[in-house]
Amino acid sequence: MNIYRQGDVLVRQIKSIPANVKPQEKCILALGEVTGHSHMIRSRATMFRADEGQSYLLVEDGGADLVHEEHSTISLPPGNYQVVIQREYSPEAIRNVED
Repeated sequence: MNIYRQGDVLVRQIKSIPANVKPQEKCILALGEVTGHSHMIRSRATMFRADEGQSYLLVEDGGADLVHEEHSTISLPPGNYQVVIQREYSPEAIRNVED
C-alpha cells in the first residue's frame, strides 16, 4: 500500500472505505487556519467522513492531484485512501498541526 505526505496531511492507500461514511461536497483534506491555503483535490475524487471524524478518499480512474499553494502537487493513482492529519503534543492537549 502506498503512502503520500503533503505538509501535515498523510494519505494512506487502503483496501476499502468503511461502509458507515458520508460523502462530502468538497475534497478539502485540511484547511490552513493561519495561511488560508487548503490541501485539496479539485476533480476525479470523492471525500467521505465517518461519524468519528475520520476522513477517506476515493480517487477515480485517471487519478487525481492533491494540491496546496505552498507544497508540490502530488498525483494520486486511482484507489481508496485514508486521510490522516498530523498531530502534535502540547502541555494543554494533543492537537492537529496547523499550517
